[in-house]
Amino acid sequence: MTSLLTFCAAAVMEIAGCFAFWAWLRLDRSALWLIPGMMALALFAYLLTLADSPLAGRAYAAYGGIYIASALLWGWAMEGHRPDSWDVIGAAICLVGMSVILFGPRSLPA
Repeated sequence: MTSLLTFCAAAVMEIAGCFAFWAWLRLDRSALWLIPGMMALALFAYLLTLADSPLAGRAYAAYGGIYIASALLWGWAMEGHRPDSWDVIGAAICLVGMSVILFGPRSLPA
């Protein structure tokens, strides 16, 4: 459960950081947007290290499902673009994959 909360917080930071760059380059916002953007991206990277996984690759793979669902929610909340049924189906598939990766029974590595 801790990993899920960590992944959710990391997703918010990654999306916010990337959106700051998007705002600067695509929405003609001030370059000052890059300062909080870079801080958010650094916090995102730190948060991923807190995931309860002995393997970085597995943590990043599981995080991907949370990121996809969070990105769609960001688009809805911040940009007013409501996800359509294909977005929801795709995100659900990714969350199922994330659950298999994160919660699948495993033996301890030797």
